[in-house]
This record gives sequence, structure tokens and C-alpha cells, in this order.
Amino acid sequence: MTDPQATPAAGQDGDRIAGAHFRQALTPEGWVHGLSMHVAPDGTIAKTCRDDNPEGLPVYDNPVVPGITDLHSHAFQYAMAGLSEVRRNPVDSFWSWRDIMYFFALTLSPEDMRAIAARLYLALLKGGYTGIVEFHYVHNDLDGTPYARREELSLAIFEAAQATGLDLTHLPVFYAHANFGGQPPTEGQRRFVQDLDGYAAMIDALRGPATAAGHTLGIAPHSLRAATTEEITRLLELRADKLPGCPVHIHVAEQVKEVEDALAWNGRRPVEQLFDIAPVDDRWCLIHATHLTADEITRIARSGATVGLCPMTEANLGDGIFEAAQYLGQGGSFGIGSDSNIATVAAQELQQLEYSQRLRDRQRNVMAAETQPHVAANLWSRAARGGARAAGRPEAGLAPGGMASFVELRSPEPAALLATTPEAVLDYHMFAGRGFHVGDVVVRGRRVVRGGHHPQEEAIVSDYATAMSRIADRLGSRPR
Repeated sequence: MTDPQATPAAGQDGDRIAGAHFRQALTPEGWVHGLSMHVAPDGTIAKTCRDDNPEGLPVYDNPVVPGITDLHSHAFQYAMAGLSEVRRNPVDSFWSWRDIMYFFALTLSPEDMRAIAARLYLALLKGGYTGIVEFHYVHNDLDGTPYARREELSLAIFEAAQATGLDLTHLPVFYAHANFGGQPPTEGQRRFVQDLDGYAAMIDALRGPATAAGHTLGIAPHSLRAATTEEITRLLELRADKLPGCPVHIHVAEQVKEVEDALAWNGRRPVEQLFDIAPVDDRWCLIHATHLTADEITRIARSGATVGLCPMTEANLGDGIFEAAQYLGQGGSFGIGSDSNIATVAAQELQQLEYSQRLRDRQRNVMAAETQPHVAANLWSRAARGGARAAGRPEAGLAPGGMASFVELRSPEPAALLATTPEAVLDYHMFAGRGFHVGDVVVRGRRVVRGGHHPQEEAIVSDYATAMSRIADRLGSRPR
């Protein structure tokens, strides 16, 4: 932005903007040069005009792109990064990683959860995200009993989102069983487990605070392993009564063992079972969906559901490679999530998605499209639309009716871009940028990051350090 420290916000309360003029912006029609945007009071885009800024709106000289909604996050896992990168089994897998995650989840207080989530959300804002879908399944106290306020840990997430300004869709997760067929939960899952009445009570308790804070509330059966057919049916009845039309997210077909266990239990693959028991449509998000048949790919694409891909976590856990080219070729919707939060940069997730397809197919530029030959612009635009859909937000992007949420791209070495065409600027940032750098980040018409700095940054980082010190003492991992 032109002299961001000196140019006042063109709206209320200092951080609010009423409009802006972009020298270069990624819109649903592709890159546009010279775009004026006006913001409605609710934080959506009232109108856009291709002009030379006759109204004198604040100017962004650097390219801007629509913010991406991170559609799948378990915030607390941000603090356990690095704990699982040592072999503890002859063959390590998702399932051995899960044991470490369970152990770590048993150490966290509400204060820790709040501090970790705020630190993560700060990192996500600087990584190109403007929204988050928190798939939140740590509900109970350390011994597995409900808190006096069942929603205690969800409220910690709310506070983190409010402190950072990240646009929150909150999904309290229903989790009741250890595997298909309603197997009893394990001791390591005690902080996750809910019954249907307790879950309904928590949804009731969260509706008021969510509305007051402008958050979107949805529901999330954890998986077909953790919720029975009868329970999912009851959850959808609860949705119709309490949160009609809200987003519904579920883990499905992430692991080969999950598919094998489903087949052993009732002879149906997880996606087959899900479509048999639930009216999956464009309000649903199927997380991972890694191991699919061709028929399942077609069925998901035709349903309008969004597939939630988390490429960095899926690579880290050895999940497998999603058939992205085949799915997108059938008009499928996808978004990206940070999941275990070992990575917090949207461009890195999308780079990993493209590179996984290249390695499998031994081709380059797999995720380009006829209408958008630039891989980065195609991936970014699709992920922004899919993430908004999965979060229950407007999908229009930087166009009327979309969210006034955008990210200013900056390069620490401007000379590196001199040989890059304007249309390839996002390709540079995604594949050759040697680091992703943002200037301003605007969420629903409110500038939450100015010139790469968040106003609460020092406090958020300090609170996180204090929380990690407490956690280290509980784990006994502090150097002596």
C-alpha cells in the first residue's frame, strides 16, 4: 500500500476501510489492473469498478489476492510440531503419530489452548489466510469429565480468533467411539468424548457467543469411526433444529487402514457409507478423502461438497496423494487446511498439492486449467472459493458480494520480480519466492495486519512462550 503508516483507513475505528484501489488484483476473471473496491458495512464487497481511482481511495501498489479460508485446523497441534519426527516403531504411521497426539492433548489447560490458538492464528494471517475453520475436538477436562461450562475450550478458541481478527467458523466435534461399529473409546481419547445430550447442550451454549462475535457455528461428526450411523442421523436432526443450513465437516477415507476397517465391518467403503446415510451436498466438507475409487470421485464432485485437502499434513503423516486432477476435471470443489499446523502458509500447501501430482504423474503444471494456465493463480482462486464455501461464507472472491478479505503480496527482493510478468507474480510467490511475505491483511473490511505487523503480535508471542513453558514442565521436556 502507498505509505501504509501515513495513509489513514478510509472507514471507522481506525482499522476499518470503506474501500481501496488495487493496481493489480486477482479476481474471479483473473488478474485485473486498476480496480476500485467499495466495502459494505457488513464487511462484504458492495461494488468494484475498473478505473484509475477517481475517488482517491487508498492505493495498494503491490499485488493483492483474495484471502484463503483455512478449512481444517486442530489448533492445539501447532504446539506439538517436531515431537513426532523420530522413529518409535519399526514402521511409523498415522496411527503411531496419533498416540503422540493423544498424549500431548492430555497436557493442555484452557489458558494453553487460548495462547496456542492465538499464536497459530497470527501465523496463519501472515501466511495468506484470512479465515479459519476450527475442527475442535478437545472438550473435556484433563480427567475426561466435562468442564463446568461444557464450552470452556471452544470459548478459548473464540477468544483467540477475536484477539487476532481471523474470520472463524467453529465446528465443535462429536466424538464417541474408537472405531467402526461403536467400539468404546480408549483412555487416550477421554478429553474428546461426548454424548448426544452433552453435545446438544454445548451447541446451545455456543450459539449466543458465536452470534455476538460474528463467528459461524457448524457441526462435525469426527468420522465414521467415531460416530455411528444413528448418532450422525441425530446430529443432522440437531442441525436442522438448532443450526439450519450450517456447514457440516467430517474426516473420511484418510487412511488405507480406515478403508480396510470399514470394509471389514460392513462391506462398504467409508465414502459409500457416508453417501448412503447422509444427504451430502454443497454445505458439506469431506476432509482428506484421500483413498477414493473413480466412482467415489464422481459422486463427490456431483454432490457439490468440498473436499478439504491438507497437503502438508497428509505428506507428513504419509496419508497418500489425492487424485486432484481427476477430481477437478469433473468440476469438483476443494479447499486447503493446515490440519496439524506443521505449516501455516497457504502457498506452501498449494505448492505441495501441485508437486504431489507432478511426482505421481511425472508431468509439470498439472493443476493449471484451460481458462487459467498459471498454476498458482488457478490453485489460489479455487482454494479461496472452496474454503469460503466450506466455511459458510460468500464465495464470490474479490467481486461484488464476496468478502472484503484480501492479502497484499510483498517481495523482500523486488529485483527478483523484474523478469516476471504481472500475471506470473503469484507463480513466483508460490514456487520461487524463497519465502512468503505479506504486507497488509484485511479481513471483512478490517485491516488486521499492517505492513506485515499485527498490533497484538508481541503480546500473542509472549503468551505463547509462557504457555509452552508450562507445557514443557508438564511433559518433563525442559532442558535441565
